[in-house]
Amino acid sequence: MSISLSVKSERFPNPIQLAHSKRRPTGTRRSIRLAALRVPLVAKLIGANLIVVAVLTIAWIASGDTMTGDVLVAIGAVMVLHVIAVFIALRPIRDLEDVVARVWEGDFGARVDHSSMADNQVLRVGAMFNLLLDGLASDRERMRALAAEVIEVGDRERAVLARELHDSTAQHLAALLLQISAAARDCEDPELRDRLLAARDSAQEITEEVRLLSHTVHPRVLDDLGLVAALQKLARDSSHGTGVDIDVEAPAGIPRLPDPVAAVLYRVAQESVRNAIKHASPRTVRLVLHQDPDTARLEVLDDGCGFDLQEAQRRRPGMGLLSMRERVSLVDGSLDIRTAPGNGTTVTASIPLRQKPSPHDAMR
Repeated sequence: MSISLSVKSERFPNPIQLAHSKRRPTGTRRSIRLAALRVPLVAKLIGANLIVVAVLTIAWIASGDTMTGDVLVAIGAVMVLHVIAVFIALRPIRDLEDVVARVWEGDFGARVDHSSMADNQVLRVGAMFNLLLDGLASDRERMRALAAEVIEVGDRERAVLARELHDSTAQHLAALLLQISAAARDCEDPELRDRLLAARDSAQEITEEVRLLSHTVHPRVLDDLGLVAALQKLARDSSHGTGVDIDVEAPAGIPRLPDPVAAVLYRVAQESVRNAIKHASPRTVRLVLHQDPDTARLEVLDDGCGFDLQEAQRRRPGMGLLSMRERVSLVDGSLDIRTAPGNGTTVTASIPLRQKPSPHDAMR
């Protein structure tokens, strides 16, 4: 059985269930009393009225009067009308509960509608609840804008660092490598020549590591050639020296994705491939890119050992998964992870191509 985690997955119990779970009655009598008090308000009202009707009926019978069929029909009709009236009267309270449930499930646009059946007190509660939700939505937008700004600044800084590593540091190391090679070629002392050749080999390894680090920090090929070329280079670099076969599948002639979408999908692929190689010991990893006019979707599938996702989240909530979630959510996408011990892992990121205006842009 696989375990699935999405961006909107619940991390905490429902607040109504949590309120009930915190009640710890002690003693049988107290438990019975509290159980009677916890029944729904509709049941309380109907039960109270049924008790009143029962008392009046008993009093009627005790007085010696006979209860005819017409009287019983009239009592039954009155009770039915009463039950309907109770349900109608409590409808605004049920609407409040429905809005709470929708907000808890992630629908932060839910609001309490004005009800002609609600009294002034319920209307004030609904209005106050809407004000609280408006404040929550405003705070979420500000936090979303701040997160977008932090990620954007980080991406810019990484791009500058990668450019410096590639255009400056790597070039200086290449020049040093040429000088050491020339010195080793002209050196007549065999012992010194061997030392120079060893220094040349070290300088060559450092140069390759700097270039790889430059690509890891910020892939310039993503800016120059697009997502498919960047994924192919990621597959080549990640499979080198690891023994893992990494394939990239993408439709021929796929249109170039918008830069924010391409950057998010690349980071999801990079983190997923890194995690698979480091923790899952896979033989193969597949990067599958799908695109239609409305959605871009990237799937990263590996045949590794898999893991218990809930246990991993509880034991070690790593920043990699949190970063992927945040990046995907900032472009209104969804992230889904399916895994189970022994069954490999599938990471799916889906991003709509018709983007809503970002909160960061709205604040500018």
